Amino acid sequence: MGVRLKLIFPEQYVREPIIATMVREMNVTPNIRRASVEEHYGWIILELTGAVNDTDAAISWLRQQGIEVELLGDVIES
Repeated sequence: MGVRLKLIFPEQYVREPIIATMVREMNVTPNIRRASVEEHYGWIILELTGAVNDTDAAISWLRQQGIEVELLGDVIES
């Protein structure tokens, strides 16, 4: 199963490899659908697939890193 998310990055994280780190540390697969990254701000729409426990853990991890996470409401079947 998976979820569609919007991630909003504050300035200090725009240049950090947050998605790559999440993939290494969690058992999830991201599919970036749309993104806008500028010098001081960035956002990404992504589909995050994996086991429910893994996607929940990844969302919690992103929030702990200071990334704003919006659930876009639709669930994706993998």
